[in-house]
Amino acid sequence: MKEIYQLTAAEVQERVNSHPDGLSKTEVEQSRERSGWNELTEGKRKSVLQIFLEQYKDFLVFILIISAIISGILGDMESAIVILVVITINAILGTVQTLKAEQSLQSLKKLSGPEAKVMRDGAVAPIPVRELVVGDLVMLEAGDYVPADGRILENASLKIDESALTGESLGVEKQEDVIENEVPLGDRTNMVFSGSYVTYGRGSFVVTDVGMQTEVGKIAGLLKNASEKKTPLQVNLDQFGQKLSIIILVFCAILFGISVLRGENIGNAFLFAVALAVAAIPEALSSIVTIVLSFGTQKMAKEHAIIRKLQAVEGLGSVSVICSDKTGTLTQNKMTVEDYYVDARRIRAAEVDLNDTLQRQLLRYSILCNDSTNEDGIEIGDPTETALINIGSALGIEAAKERAQYPRLSEIPFDSDRKLMSTLHLMENQQGEQVYRMAVKGAVDVILDRASRIQTADGVREINAKDIEKIEKQNRDFSGEGLRVLGFAYRDIPLEDGGKLGESLANKQAPVLQMEDEQDLVFQGMIAMMDPPREESMEAVAECIKAGIRPVMITGDHKITAAAIAKRIGILKDFSEACEGAVIDGMTDEELREFVPQISVYARVSPEHKIRIVRAWQERGNIVAMTGDGVNDAPALKQADIGVAMGITGTEVAKDAAAMVLTDDNFATIVKAVENGRNVYRNIKNSIQFLLSGNFGAILTVLFASLAALPVPFEPVHLLFINLLTDSLPAIALGLEPHSRDVMEEKPRPMNESILTKAFLGKIGLEGLVIGVMTTIGFLLGYRQGGAALGSTFAFGTLCLSRLIHGFNCKSDDMILFSKKMFHNIYLIGAFGIGVVLITAVLMIPGLHNVFKVVPLDGGQFLTVCGLAILNLPVIQALKAARKGWRKQQK
Repeated sequence: MKEIYQLTAAEVQERVNSHPDGLSKTEVEQSRERSGWNELTEGKRKSVLQIFLEQYKDFLVFILIISAIISGILGDMESAIVILVVITINAILGTVQTLKAEQSLQSLKKLSGPEAKVMRDGAVAPIPVRELVVGDLVMLEAGDYVPADGRILENASLKIDESALTGESLGVEKQEDVIENEVPLGDRTNMVFSGSYVTYGRGSFVVTDVGMQTEVGKIAGLLKNASEKKTPLQVNLDQFGQKLSIIILVFCAILFGISVLRGENIGNAFLFAVALAVAAIPEALSSIVTIVLSFGTQKMAKEHAIIRKLQAVEGLGSVSVICSDKTGTLTQNKMTVEDYYVDARRIRAAEVDLNDTLQRQLLRYSILCNDSTNEDGIEIGDPTETALINIGSALGIEAAKERAQYPRLSEIPFDSDRKLMSTLHLMENQQGEQVYRMAVKGAVDVILDRASRIQTADGVREINAKDIEKIEKQNRDFSGEGLRVLGFAYRDIPLEDGGKLGESLANKQAPVLQMEDEQDLVFQGMIAMMDPPREESMEAVAECIKAGIRPVMITGDHKITAAAIAKRIGILKDFSEACEGAVIDGMTDEELREFVPQISVYARVSPEHKIRIVRAWQERGNIVAMTGDGVNDAPALKQADIGVAMGITGTEVAKDAAAMVLTDDNFATIVKAVENGRNVYRNIKNSIQFLLSGNFGAILTVLFASLAALPVPFEPVHLLFINLLTDSLPAIALGLEPHSRDVMEEKPRPMNESILTKAFLGKIGLEGLVIGVMTTIGFLLGYRQGGAALGSTFAFGTLCLSRLIHGFNCKSDDMILFSKKMFHNIYLIGAFGIGVVLITAVLMIPGLHNVFKVVPLDGGQFLTVCGLAILNLPVIQALKAARKGWRKQQK
């Protein structure tokens, strides 16, 4: 069966049961029964309670809930309350983030205008867009939103902006003729699509699809089906939490068994095992990660990147492919004049000389034969026309003054059949005589067909084959560079001219241009323009490549235009790396997976193509960011690991589907976001290193005491104190470590790389061993001096202070002892100061001794505890230096 655009208007009306007088009330009801209401539907949404409860599905959270329940049963309400408070805060934060992210379909519903002008029962009347049905006849004029998909019946210079659907920046010139071949969405010029809007002209169409059957509706369906991806950090933390919890629970069970075998009270032994599990499992890790990411979002907001989903901060740091839309993302989304072609010379726009008569004349006619305006920065009109008057303003020639000096006396508007526009003005010719001059602009080939002469620096002469060859070659060169080209010509019509115009002037009648007057033209020149790259795009792309990130352009625009932009900014090296979306239509997913590394530019793509390209890169093990601004980008933004929407030009649909919104629509901001993301990930790893190495030190001390048949070194309240104060504050502070640009010299980490790499585990194990040794020495010294109570106090004080000092070790893999870098994190210094004050108060203030189950220390004992803790710093720094030296030798 033929597609709608391949049928004649009469055949389409027959297929959808429509007729020239519009549908009757009965026919409307019958059509609605078949196709439904003209609205977008959505699946059943989860309630807030469901979303909140889903936050507790995490394995680590489940273990902690069980621990809290058991702690409460055994009377340790403090531990139970602390655990429940922490996981509830995490659940609330997760719920808020999820609710904010579920607005894509709501925004899609706002795309259509509230009413449409429809022919029903022989009369035109406005009706709510929701009530449109297949077969309705809809009238359109400039400024209207298109309320449904349909086939054009009548067309009077109709231009429609379809950029939100196709990504093409220019308005599409519509026509009503049959298109015989299969063509992509952007080339179906006899169709209109819901969500686009009319920029010029008027027309009518018959509705062929409504609601979820429209192109916007299909995108809504894709949005529902596109799956949001967990960031690498989320995946790693899930896996890490499960493994760590199981290991710690097994260890605590063994410790519980040893304690029971040694004759200790079962209840006390179990309570200690639970306390140790709570202390060893870093349940604050989720909160710390959330807090660090939140601070990261604040920093990025100041740099024009609004984060809608916290995990996107870290996810950006591991992106290895950025699939970017062209229009408004890499380009300015504003047509700009690039070149003039006058007297067989190509002249860059910046080098146009108004002292040159021919260049000045070309500029004048481009302003006069032009319907656009730009007053007080407000542009009205076709983008190509506004580009022509904007260059005039840049050169000091204002359109309003030029038009006042040479008023338009008559015109023939542009239409897609003639591909010409003509206007008539009274001005002087080269001999200083007053003449009526017709300024003409349009397609270069059409103007050449109608030109008999050419204007040169030496005057006007007959145009010859060599002139035409030069002009056509330059036109091809412009087109090959992705430039849109307009030709310009003129014709003087003196009073004695025998044509219709001449007769009207001789009789002093109001001059009226006729189409037959568009002959015997004088070719004047060409103006080439394009939607240029943003100034910062080239540098941003180079930065991406340096950081090991592959930039890929995916656009609905034409291949030549897209490739020209991509080559200019450095995405494309060779034109063989560009293809059209139709090329991948026949490919299987496996074939596409092998194909994508060879291609840097995809043109004339559909929303389905974008999702397939993103998914193919993901299946190759890459973490993919997708940038875009249109409705057509929304499904791919959601499918990508990180969706990045434009805040200024972006549709609400794109923004709601994205994880991040750029408030300056600047591709370079993504590079800053990647840098921030990498720094955030590094800082989170430092926090994890701090938490696990400290926990490992505590476990080693307990394990030593158990194997040596010594009393348990810590009371449950000690572990709770460590968990709340000496863990959380320094870990958060490490997450706020000042950012460094050197992260952009690293390659993106592999998608499947765990946080707990061998090297990372080695660091944690070695540093935990040092802390454990110092704590164990403190325990033994205290135990020998005053028994179990003093030994426990020594161990508690040494472990707390050791962990506070260890925060400085975790700032960097490099040695930082006595360097400026050691003290440049004010948050860590503050956390250290608060921790030292608190532990000193617990150890030295008599009123707190019973509460925290410690015994008084004299000055010498307190200094011993402090000395053991401080020793961690030089010992671990020396080990870092040794490790760094060993790595250099290995290289």
